[in-house]
Amino acid sequence: MSTSAVFDRVHARAPGKLNLFFEVGAVQDDGYHDVASAYQAVSLWEDVYATPADGFRVSMSGSVFVGDVPSDDRNLALRAARLLAQRLGHDGGVHLEIVKQVPVAGGMGGGSADAAAALIACDALWGGDLGSAELHRLAARLGADVPFALMGGTAVGIGRGDRLSPALAKGRFDWVIVTSREGLSTPEVYTRLDEMRRRPDIRPAAGSPTVDPGVLHALRSGDAVALAAHARNDLQAAALTLRPDLRELLERGERAGALTGLVSGSGPTVAFLADGPEEALDVQMSLSASGYDALHVHGPVHGARIM
Repeated sequence: MSTSAVFDRVHARAPGKLNLFFEVGAVQDDGYHDVASAYQAVSLWEDVYATPADGFRVSMSGSVFVGDVPSDDRNLALRAARLLAQRLGHDGGVHLEIVKQVPVAGGMGGGSADAAAALIACDALWGGDLGSAELHRLAARLGADVPFALMGGTAVGIGRGDRLSPALAKGRFDWVIVTSREGLSTPEVYTRLDEMRRRPDIRPAAGSPTVDPGVLHALRSGDAVALAAHARNDLQAAALTLRPDLRELLERGERAGALTGLVSGSGPTVAFLADGPEEALDVQMSLSASGYDALHVHGPVHGARIM
């Protein structure tokens, strides 16, 4: 393929996500875990602007702190662009300008959303026209959350989380998320979970992780109260040992009227489910008054798109 671009600049947008349910299997020989997750894309967006360049580079700004986001080849969006260029035989480069809303290292898949947006932006910029199936195949090579950022909506993920099936979700679910400047290391959280499971008082690893049917029924019926009763995150106990302050936050949110609160993914972002927009606003205002950075978001929303 020639280095000439089809467009001078492409703008793509992809959503962050929450894990409504996350069951973690036993650690395997390669150090990874099988999981079963219910994902929901929510209304915090990552915007990626792709313009032609001689090499591959990235710049970042946004409403969240971006100082810890790598700008070298550790950046998942840059890796996505390089992977796509290799797949297309494209011998030019790209400058990716990323405008972030999703908390960094917060368990909400912001880096994966960047990668998903970069894939579709560069595909349009270079005239790849690969189609959804091939873009999802490439996304799966980048990480378990990248295919879901492409898909959006609500989905069940099994295996390493990248074997996705859409899940029907009726209506709208309102969430209040509380972000934290201090991140948590995902490998460290998994390691702590494995350590805790060696003790008899911790829930044992599931032989074959599955999503609780009650979660799927609650989503299909649009019932936030039922979803609150079945929401669970196996990583939460481990995250709370590493960040004990999150326990107080969970208690505050539920006292403020949330149906339930849970750590999102490996944390440290905490998500509170409310019984509607007005109830979410009450929770947000209460937590903000207590000094927390609280945001009201909703889901499900669409996946990565060209704007």
